[in-house]
Amino acid sequence: MDADFFDQLTEWGYDPSEFKATEFKEVDLIHPDDEISKTYSPKVAYRIVERGTSEHTIDQGFKRMAIAAGANLHYKSKVKEDDCQIIACGPKGTSAVAYGEIFKTEHPNHIAFQMNDKLAPGSYSYLIIIDGVGLICTCLWRKQRGTDRFLNETIAWYQKHYPDIDMEPIKRVGGKGDFTINKNYFQDGRYYVGESGGLQDFMWGFGMRMAVWSGYLAAQDILGNCNYETEVRKQLMPYVKTSVANRFLMNRVGDRTFKYMCKAWMKDQKKRDDGLVWIGKLFRPKWYKSLLYVLVNPFMLKSDPKAMGRGVRRLPFRKAKKRDLWEMSDEAKSVADRWDKIRRSGGKTSFSESSD
Repeated sequence: MDADFFDQLTEWGYDPSEFKATEFKEVDLIHPDDEISKTYSPKVAYRIVERGTSEHTIDQGFKRMAIAAGANLHYKSKVKEDDCQIIACGPKGTSAVAYGEIFKTEHPNHIAFQMNDKLAPGSYSYLIIIDGVGLICTCLWRKQRGTDRFLNETIAWYQKHYPDIDMEPIKRVGGKGDFTINKNYFQDGRYYVGESGGLQDFMWGFGMRMAVWSGYLAAQDILGNCNYETEVRKQLMPYVKTSVANRFLMNRVGDRTFKYMCKAWMKDQKKRDDGLVWIGKLFRPKWYKSLLYVLVNPFMLKSDPKAMGRGVRRLPFRKAKKRDLWEMSDEAKSVADRWDKIRRSGGKTSFSESSD
């Protein structure tokens, strides 16, 4: 995936200018011992896009392009999977969850990525601020009780270490990820793309690029220009299998290894003057990760009995560890009290612990 994604979009016939994308060349890398480093690249390191119903979101941009291409959209109607040609629905199971708080702020655009196994068990937390709106989010790859304590503690951590960020909380949000490996990607006349096809990153949950990529390949097959099954296995599955191997390793480490990763990243960046090189290697297919995938996937993934004979194997939501049991700090309790007051005055929460 060395090609710029927006160059790929243009090549495939999409117009990236239809939606807002904020480019960044640097990010704060937060070590598990609270050290904060700057990762950077002379190139565009990544882009942040927004989901939703606002005109500038990627959802609405793709909607406009679809309508311009002649698509008919149907609202408030349910279609059976058997009657569809392309299946692109969201998660059906739960392998991981994420919780966040959206807030207004006067702080300039900023991004931070934190590796901390206490605040984000088996995963990461992050801070995003773009054009006066911020989001602090924590991702949980181990199933927990009292999940709000992880978000409260994460927010408290960012408030302590970024005291210049003013926050006016608006809403709390949540979501879940469903990570699967499919036996087939085209079956019974249907194309399974994106998350429905298990085409996403098992390591950190990234999936938007593969969702669009697989959708494009499905359309090309329908037009008679390629074989979807063949191209998915050739173009996308090497990255998916690499991410399964990465997730296997991530499940077996903690803050000590996270610290080692951060130091190695910074050392390589100093050598190359480009932080993208080291992180890119993590996601790039290698022979030893292919071998590790073959060895670990039979017991790492569990068969889904509700997969309609498609041979789907799912990454289960792992159990909590003993170290995941802790009490909120006084600072986190203050964050919780603040949100409770906002909630009582009309603040919205788009998730509940039972929805995990």
